[in-house]
Amino acid sequence: MKSLAITILVCLTAGIALADIQAPPASEYGPTRKLGRGVGNLIFAPTEIIDSIFAINYSDGNEAAWSFGLVRGVDRMISRMKYGVYEISTFRLPTYRDSYRPPYKSDIPWLSAGYSEFAPEIGWDTRFNYSRESLRTPW
Repeated sequence: MKSLAITILVCLTAGIALADIQAPPASEYGPTRKLGRGVGNLIFAPTEIIDSIFAINYSDGNEAAWSFGLVRGVDRMISRMKYGVYEISTFRLPTYRDSYRPPYKSDIPWLSAGYSEFAPEIGWDTRFNYSRESLRTPW
């Protein structure tokens, strides 16, 4: 009888211990990630110009790429730099909906109007899953 009580006590303790190691949903986002995102947005904002020219060249051609793509890239670069300055200056505060998540629209549902969390990578393939996915081919 005593061993049955000890077994039940150990099982209950193990169940409580497993519940304690679960991470909360917002644990990936914190002040250091917000600071890193702001510094990255500020430093790598010019990659938006190259990425926009490449995207418009693939979808609409050369003339559109060097006119509309260039203008769109400069606009996205300026916006990303503004977000970078904002996130660096407020990295200690949970400003967006009481969290440290990015304040801009995600680019997943709005493919042409949103922003990814980090600046786009220049090149044709990526090893990382946090960057914008590229369905464009280089040729």
